[in-house]
Amino acid sequence: METREEIKQELQDLADKLERYDEAYHQKDAPLVSDAEYDALRRRAEQLEAEYPDLIPANSLSKRVGFQPASGFKKLEHAVPMLSLQDIFDEQNVVDFMERLHKFLGLDPNAPIDIVAEPKIDGLGYSAVYEKGRFMRGATRGDGTVGEDITENLKTIVELPQTLKSTDLFAQIPNLLDVRGEVYMKKADFLALNEEQKSKNDKIFANPRNAAAGSLRQLNPAITAKRKLSIFAYALGAYEGTPFKTHWDFLQSLKAWGFPINPMIRLCHNTQEMLDFFHELGEKRASLPYDIDGIVYKVNDLALQKRLGFIARSPRWAIAHKFPAEQATTILNKIRIQVGRTGALTPVADLEPINVGGVLVQHATLHNADEIQRKDIREGDTVVVQRAGDVIPQIVRVIKEKRPADSKPFEFPKLCPVCGAHACKEGDDAVTYCMGGLTCPAQAMERLKHFVSKDAFDIQGLGDKNVEQFYALGWIKNPVDIFTLRENYELQLLSLEGWGQKSAVNLLDAIEKAKTVSLSRFIYALGIPEIGEATAKLLANHFITWQTFANVATSPEAISKLTEIDGVGETMAQDVIDFFAEEHNQTLLEKLLNILTIQEAQKQSDNLPLKGKTFVFTGTISMPRDEAKARVQELGGKVSGSVSAKTSFVVAGIDPGSKYTNAQKLGISILNEEDFKKLLDAQLK
Repeated sequence: METREEIKQELQDLADKLERYDEAYHQKDAPLVSDAEYDALRRRAEQLEAEYPDLIPANSLSKRVGFQPASGFKKLEHAVPMLSLQDIFDEQNVVDFMERLHKFLGLDPNAPIDIVAEPKIDGLGYSAVYEKGRFMRGATRGDGTVGEDITENLKTIVELPQTLKSTDLFAQIPNLLDVRGEVYMKKADFLALNEEQKSKNDKIFANPRNAAAGSLRQLNPAITAKRKLSIFAYALGAYEGTPFKTHWDFLQSLKAWGFPINPMIRLCHNTQEMLDFFHELGEKRASLPYDIDGIVYKVNDLALQKRLGFIARSPRWAIAHKFPAEQATTILNKIRIQVGRTGALTPVADLEPINVGGVLVQHATLHNADEIQRKDIREGDTVVVQRAGDVIPQIVRVIKEKRPADSKPFEFPKLCPVCGAHACKEGDDAVTYCMGGLTCPAQAMERLKHFVSKDAFDIQGLGDKNVEQFYALGWIKNPVDIFTLRENYELQLLSLEGWGQKSAVNLLDAIEKAKTVSLSRFIYALGIPEIGEATAKLLANHFITWQTFANVATSPEAISKLTEIDGVGETMAQDVIDFFAEEHNQTLLEKLLNILTIQEAQKQSDNLPLKGKTFVFTGTISMPRDEAKARVQELGGKVSGSVSAKTSFVVAGIDPGSKYTNAQKLGISILNEEDFKKLLDAQLK
């Protein structure tokens, strides 16, 4: 019989072997033993550890999977935001992207710009932070600023190194390293998981991406550990160490440190090479062991990346080229009209269920009446369906030779199917709108759902079903009613079927807490057309307070002042103006403002050196105008198209125009290009 000392040594030997075999298999793609031999060793380790839990070595696999379930995910703020990428869908967009890069950087159109082309993995983004070479914490992308703490779950993924390896080439381990990448599930592992789920009568996942996301976001890391998740690393967040010159060098460093990087990444030297790689990978797509939905192009030179900077939603130096959507043929059973929170009547096709690219599709958008008429789509038609950008199902065309003999053209309703009000188009808009406004139950209910949604007021316990229930009871008809629920209906809520004392109190407390809300969330919650979450943040960060925003939106100069903001176009500006012009909206806002405390936007630019300074450019300068404007804005300043008493500096280049003369008359500081560059450089010191 083995002694405790012998068992302790055997456990350590098993842990060392399994760690070495995992590294060879997952990080080097060079397995040292067969799957059967590996499984036998792991079973032996698990058996001994169950009998001798006090002898488990520190590097045992069980140390990475034996975690207690968490009560919920904590929030982790990203030191560097995890921004999303702009999507493009055709070759001309790639050409346009490269032309924009050259123009912004002031380069000759034929000047070379190296691009790293990476397969776009269809998974869930992650951030893994290392301090002095040890993995410390991990998070999901979240809203790009704050993600969910998935540290313990990431530890269960054997491909993610727990400590960085030092090599001859990369001996210096950085003090801080934030690696970004994608958690995904291989196709074979996805199919095996669904077979297992099916055998247990558990949830079947729609596709590998959903399976990966659902597995990674388990509150119990032990469940995550049982799912076969994989990772690729491809991006850098916060970093303290020897600087890199190119993105390609960074990727090679990742590989040397022990991270898996995609072996198909390619360095392209021109637009044609980028397109060739796109087509090549598109042909190989079906045979790859994992799902990809396009190619990500990134400027290789990190100095150029820094110059290019960011726009509201994404970096200027990277873009995602999506593959054409996969297609399938099925029967259109019925055309159904939905009424959205803005009153838009949207036709939806109810389809005979069909698998399109691994997802069971039962419905597809038909966009509007013009789309139905243009494509001559009818109930009973055999149609070709695709997922646009591999996400939203849509009908590509009708196979008319298979059309039933008694087929009739679809007549778009002239009355709202929900409230019976007139439905019509406004101006040249292709969309048909219900004119019922707030009297239309469909709009009122959807507006309430939007108001309390995650990115708006985020009231815990007030999900879609509860909004529908309270609306049907007549308790909440508009957003104001939400905040008077306690004083008007607390007793009824406590006695309502399905509501216990704890759940009712929790909801009412959550509503009370929501009475203090950030400016960006409040703007987004109002449901102004065209004003999504990113634009709401843009407006909040620009105006800082609600009163400033409201004053501008209702002023005669509203259109010009709103469009001064980089990222706000005339259509967005007009939607904001129209919203404030509606009398019933003003009434609602007045009531809300008496109830709520709207926090000022976080003054991230308080410490920025050019905050409160307004610049106007005139004449020709050697620095590309877009870059000059971006550098001012990054330092907290504003750029205006006209000179006024509020102008701080006029930057005058060669052949300045009337702006130069106006600046002289008003006594405004005038800078030549050299002075301007010195001013910028001084702020960075």
